[in-house]
Amino acid sequence: MKRIALLAGALALMTGCGGSNDAPSAPAGSVKAAAAPAGQDWTQTVSPTPEGGYVMGNPNAAIKLVEYGSRLCPTCGAFANTGMRPLIENYVKPGKVSYEFREFLVHGAPDFPPALLGRCGGAQPFFPLLEEMFAAQPTVLPKMEDAGAFQQAQQGKAPGQIFTAWAEKLGFIDFVKQRGIPEAQARACLTDEKQIEALTKYMDAGTEKGVQGTPTFFLNGNKLDNVVTWDGVEGALKNAGA
Repeated sequence: MKRIALLAGALALMTGCGGSNDAPSAPAGSVKAAAAPAGQDWTQTVSPTPEGGYVMGNPNAAIKLVEYGSRLCPTCGAFANTGMRPLIENYVKPGKVSYEFREFLVHGAPDFPPALLGRCGGAQPFFPLLEEMFAAQPTVLPKMEDAGAFQQAQQGKAPGQIFTAWAEKLGFIDFVKQRGIPEAQARACLTDEKQIEALTKYMDAGTEKGVQGTPTFFLNGNKLDNVVTWDGVEGALKNAGA
């Protein structure tokens, strides 16, 4: 739990987000659409991954997009608000692209509550909650203005207590209650030591892969340097043949 305590005290607030937007070049191709299971579309195919993310779409898609993101990162929010719908409608639903989101907690303690609560309901609500948390940033982020003083007041508390306090401050317990996760379940998720430890390890693994800020995208295992917007990501998808 020592590593968790260090993360809980970290407040690199908003500095890990963003970057420039130079889409990489890649050979053009033509990936064919693939039919989803009968009576479904590929957005209903969602599962956890060994790397700690959740993936949506055709598991055999020729193009695999992975995002390392923070639910409190404004640049991630801008990507979600402009790109999530076209990504799903134009690339995931046809079965050409699978999309995986992995938590990368660049802001330390404040990032844990939305990440823990976003995973609290399991696979099916994961992406709807993710999209709605990004859409809610304009009401959530102003509550971070006194983050340093608030975090200082949490010193000496257990990680679960700290994350619960942040969840209450940022309004995330009520947020998930309104979306079908009971309060008792939400509070249990915020203090789940196994999940807290797992998120810490997943972030360490991302750092080892070269992730330094959010959002960071990988396409078929290759890092998309300096690509942080939907235009950049879509350009890379098209270059890959989507």
